[in-house]
Amino acid sequence: MRLTRAEAQERTRAKVLAAARDEFAERGFRDAKIDEIANRAELTRGAVYSNFPGKRALYFAVLAEAAAGQIDPEHPDTATTPRDALGRLARAWVTRLPLSTDEARLGVDLVPEIIAADSTRKPFAQLMWLQAIQLGLALENLRPGGRQVRLAQTVLTTLQGASQLAAAAPGFGEPFTVVTACEELADAPFDDTWLTPTTNPDIQTLEQPWSLTGDGVVAVLGMHRLSGVEEALRAGADVTLVIVTADPGELIPLARLMVTEFTGLLWHAFPPAARPRLTIVLDDTTTFTSASGIDTVTDMTEVALRVESGKVVLRADGFGACHAASGLKTPR
Repeated sequence: MRLTRAEAQERTRAKVLAAARDEFAERGFRDAKIDEIANRAELTRGAVYSNFPGKRALYFAVLAEAAAGQIDPEHPDTATTPRDALGRLARAWVTRLPLSTDEARLGVDLVPEIIAADSTRKPFAQLMWLQAIQLGLALENLRPGGRQVRLAQTVLTTLQGASQLAAAAPGFGEPFTVVTACEELADAPFDDTWLTPTTNPDIQTLEQPWSLTGDGVVAVLGMHRLSGVEEALRAGADVTLVIVTADPGELIPLARLMVTEFTGLLWHAFPPAARPRLTIVLDDTTTFTSASGIDTVTDMTEVALRVESGKVVLRADGFGACHAASGLKTPR
């Protein structure tokens, strides 16, 4: 049977990813060669570049695919206390540390490559903020009574440090002591207060049909503005976060990697009722941005829509848009 153009492109992309995975696992990121990846895939160098703009983008995509394959099935015995949840999350994290096998070592060059480029450092920081917000809200749902994002940041700092030391200093420390440390952090007293934003975005009331999501808030955020989603989540609405960027070739694979990996860990550790009411979309096809009336996206884009009864009833643009779309009452 003759393949359609889309099917042929997908098959080529899959061959490139499989070949790149083998090359990166065998040689590491820095010594891997695009020409060798093309040879392994039995493709031309041009075929590789037609699917990925560069070696780093390809590396991020390989790691994202590997992360998708590591998602554990949900367990009925998920935690019911913050201590248990952090223990489960940390235990799942340390079992993936780069200790001995080629498979485990595949990701050891991730942080060095992020550090090496100005274009990836700030998006990475904002993706870490997103993880901290997700984890903090899940902890709050298990133990109401105050913001837990600072606790979540501290846990993630501990786990990221364990990952880097496992790569740089093999044999140093005991991974499962890290699990105990994260469990102990559950009861640490952190001064953590949510400050309501004071910005004034441009606000419009509308009555525009919408079919891409259910009711709630749709937050279209550039890669430098992801932490703004907390403003929508704090209002208690269902939130769809649409991640956009001016550099989708490299940054969307990085976002896919981090979102996929951390969502899997969160689902492993927390029961469904404790998870934030958040759906994350990577808008690499511009479906959401086009429907939202956004002509050009940047990494500073911040647009939020409130959807009620299948219609966009409010749109806010600029800093504080998420807070405006989730907190203001629409005229009747």
